[in-house]
Amino acid sequence: MSLPENPDTKEDNDLENPEESPQVVNNELVEEYDKKWYILRVQSGKEDRVKTNLQKRVIAENMQHVISDIVVPSELVSEIKKGSKRVVERKLYPGYVMVEMELNDETHYLVKGTPGVGDFVGPPSKPIPMSDEEVERMLANCSQSKDKPKPKVSFKKGQNIKIKEGPFENFDGIVDEVNEQKGIVKVIVGIFGRYTQVELEYWQVESL
Repeated sequence: MSLPENPDTKEDNDLENPEESPQVVNNELVEEYDKKWYILRVQSGKEDRVKTNLQKRVIAENMQHVISDIVVPSELVSEIKKGSKRVVERKLYPGYVMVEMELNDETHYLVKGTPGVGDFVGPPSKPIPMSDEEVERMLANCSQSKDKPKPKVSFKKGQNIKIKEGPFENFDGIVDEVNEQKGIVKVIVGIFGRYTQVELEYWQVESL
């Protein structure tokens, strides 16, 4: 036969249930915040400056607990310019900045009052937060680019090009296929009256 529950013991157990009791860290009550990611329209070319200005305002107003992250999505791109390979940073969404925050009257006023900020994406009265899938994709794209710069490929199918390096150097050709992720360009080249497809890296060809 099971013993009846002790009311005092039951009350103690309820207090220990993390789903029903407030979170306490270092004997201080930690308030939960409903933070989501929002998209801001900003002046194109001023994304980094807007981010810096907003970070300074958040710190000055001691609002890091409700505005926790500010991101200018970008990727590293490797390109060939004047015969030299270099890595540059390219904005994924020019004219936009992403902010993780709890949206209320106070945070809305602070963000909107930051120089360079236009408006939130969505209706003025109710900005639309990003979906979990959009946030995950944005952060993943930024992380992957930092690990391995993406080759900059500006060629299109049907474009006339000249091969500047490799076995077919100085041959003219036509772009048949472009793989931007791998930085590969497949080109149709005429050899002794016959046409064949050759696979080249993007830096081995140039536009005519």
